[in-house]
Amino acid sequence: MKAIIYTTNTGSTAQYAKMLAEQTGLSVFSMEEAKSKVEAGSEIIYLGWIMAAQVKGCKAAAKKYKIRAICAVGMEKTGTRTEEIRGKTCVPAEIPLFTLQGNFNVKKLHGLYRIMMNMMVKMVTKQLGAKAERTQRENEMLEIMLHGGENVREENLKSILDYYKSIQ
Repeated sequence: MKAIIYTTNTGSTAQYAKMLAEQTGLSVFSMEEAKSKVEAGSEIIYLGWIMAAQVKGCKAAAKKYKIRAICAVGMEKTGTRTEEIRGKTCVPAEIPLFTLQGNFNVKKLHGLYRIMMNMMVKMVTKQLGAKAERTQRENEMLEIMLHGGENVREENLKSILDYYKSIQ
């Protein structure tokens, strides 16, 4: 394995990439940095943020590098929605996919993403707030959307670290 490469929007994915690098000893690069520092065809672990159940930057990374594992960082709990994200991002079955819960702060989003997420937050909080009975998942989502959340934690990396150790 040559490196960890990531794409981030609000910083959560970069935080996870750096934590993972500390635990594995691998070099870590943003996708932009990797263009000049990581040889094409190198084996990598790719981390990207989730938007509409797709891992941003994954297709571009797959064109240039041999991805050995993918970590998708989003709003929902670590270890959830993997099959949906695998399908929408077209991640082959032989590539392990790990989901990691990141931080949520609409103010850290940029441009169109911020506008879109503001609209989504208003719509979802109105719908969920009006619901008499909500599931635990819905309550968690409502809480994050209303109050934000700092959810980047080292323990969320356990599954990817176990995988990494198993292939060494």
